[in-house]
Amino acid sequence: MDFEDTPEEAAYRAQVKAWLEANKDAIQQEDFSSRADSVAAAKRWQARKYEAGYVGITWPKAVGGQGGNAMQQIIFNQEEAKFNAPTGLYAIGLGMCIPTVFTHGLSPDIAQRYVPVAMKGEEVWCQLFSEPAAGSDLAGIRTRAERDGDEWVINGQKVWTSGAHLSDFGIVVTRTDPNVPKHKGLTMFIVDMKAPGVEVRPIRQMSGGSEFNEVFFTDVRIKDTHRLGEVGEGWKVSLTTLMHERLAVGGKPASAPGVQEMIELARAIDLEEGNALEQSHVRQRIADAYIADRGIALTRMRTISALSSGRTPGPESSISKVVVAKTMQDVGSFAADLCESAGLLMGNDAPNLPHLSRFQTSYIGSAGLRIAGGTDEILRNIIAERVLGLPGEIRPDKDIPFSEATKLGL
Repeated sequence: MDFEDTPEEAAYRAQVKAWLEANKDAIQQEDFSSRADSVAAAKRWQARKYEAGYVGITWPKAVGGQGGNAMQQIIFNQEEAKFNAPTGLYAIGLGMCIPTVFTHGLSPDIAQRYVPVAMKGEEVWCQLFSEPAAGSDLAGIRTRAERDGDEWVINGQKVWTSGAHLSDFGIVVTRTDPNVPKHKGLTMFIVDMKAPGVEVRPIRQMSGGSEFNEVFFTDVRIKDTHRLGEVGEGWKVSLTTLMHERLAVGGKPASAPGVQEMIELARAIDLEEGNALEQSHVRQRIADAYIADRGIALTRMRTISALSSGRTPGPESSISKVVVAKTMQDVGSFAADLCESAGLLMGNDAPNLPHLSRFQTSYIGSAGLRIAGGTDEILRNIIAERVLGLPGEIRPDKDIPFSEATKLGL
């Protein structure tokens, strides 16, 4: 692995740092006290980045991108993260949906309509994949799309759709042919989230937030021009989205506390046997977290090194994703155990423990991260079968029509 920037990368990093430093007041002066304020702040920051040429860094110039390389995007992301910029609103749309749109759209007009406005932050996108009976097994979806002339009529339900309540558009994968094996009868479309028949119901989470949603489709009409890829090729199109998703969710969120916060928390708490930081069992858990963090960082560096040298990254994103979510849970559990009854307090209720709310938020959110972007089990299967070359799982529904598989309960 190469830990150093090339001269070209170093020059680009210096350029990015200078721009972020010159624009940091735009972030620091924002009000994030309410959801509406946070959304407005994210839109203003996105528009500012767009004007400066820091959106779609790796995208083709033909669709409005910068035509840059993956290392430039990584460098910008690394430097932007240091300023706690409000980027979450666009992570799914620009990270996963829009690349799928301009890669598989049926005409240049589709890209021209949707890509520039998304880059400016004027429209927000979501990804409509998971269903009540099809989470890890994405190809098991039951949302139907039936052709009616030059339109398609969609009926069904999606669930766990992040940001659907804030989105203008989405990409939705549907079943268009139940009489072929499940991976072959899928088709993807662009859907207007404000169209008649689309109903979004936010799901209340144990954290008090509602970032996930149920989405119901009742006779929703979509023009065939808004199909992505060929009819029946929705699985192949979905892989474009999923490849971007695995990379996007492979790293630890910037807001998640780490080893330094664990040390500060332990230092602030006195146990019966003395200060927590002086106890061997506490120090051991901190050491475990440090080892995991370094492993994640070095594994991510493999991806960065491959991209920097022009090579295709290997399985590093799947490996990192498996480890990151569990580590977040372990770190959050450490804080809850250490604080005992104080582990139930939030924010201003514990002024002498300034990091406590971050530990709790991270702990609660880490459970979802172990599902989002591929469950731990799915990712372990990928690593086992595609990396280690172990035998694949038995799939009795592989070669039979989806309609027959559902009757048999497969």
